[in-house]
Amino acid sequence: MNAGTNMLLAGNLKDLSLMHMAANLDHVTRQARENALDYPEFLLELTELELHTRLEGRLKRRIRDAHFPMLKTLENFDCEAAPGLDRRVLRELAGGDYIKDHRNVILLGKTGTGKSHIATALGVEACRQGISTRFVNGCALANELIEARESKSLNRLMQRYAKVNLLIVDELGYVPFSRDGSELLFHVMAERHERGSVIITTNLGFAEWTQVFGDATLTAALLDRLTHKAFIFSCNWESYRLRETLRLHGKAAATG
Repeated sequence: MNAGTNMLLAGNLKDLSLMHMAANLDHVTRQARENALDYPEFLLELTELELHTRLEGRLKRRIRDAHFPMLKTLENFDCEAAPGLDRRVLRELAGGDYIKDHRNVILLGKTGTGKSHIATALGVEACRQGISTRFVNGCALANELIEARESKSLNRLMQRYAKVNLLIVDELGYVPFSRDGSELLFHVMAERHERGSVIITTNLGFAEWTQVFGDATLTAALLDRLTHKAFIFSCNWESYRLRETLRLHGKAAATG
């Protein structure tokens, strides 16, 4: 391919919005000559680069739009430190079928046991599979809904949360909700019932949820919807953070 043809081809690729093919044209052309690739092989190499780059870009956008506070994956979760965790079910959830089936995941247990890590990691897996995901703190979500109602933008916000395929509500129950916050949060969950999946992390057992939502009838209705066909994990093993703190403290004492 001479320089003039190469320039015209690069221009055509840009006009067709095949920017990554245009950017890699010289490199792939040189490789094709060196490896004696035929035309279909050359074109396959060029298009695979375009597709790979686009897929990577979409994944980055989905992860950015999910608003994870920190990126956590299942690969770096220490399953050995969670002896009560059903790894088979966790691997099943990583496949994402529960989202297609509109089922929920609830992670109950003490602080520091990795509930948020697991929830985030499942969210990252969903993003990898092209599933729209949103991560939000429970208290922050309630406050966001109250502010949206006051600014007369509640319907728009509710629709935004309803459209997300996977909603992750972290640390539900750490701070009691106001009556308004409880009712608005209930509406978000009710809208998603059998329409979209929710992952919830909480330090409270189900019997204690009334302390957070205030109204026993509302709490019972919420639990009825959330737990319907849900995957429920009791994360009652030793705190990751406490164990790490004690380990580091022990090392410091030994070297002191």
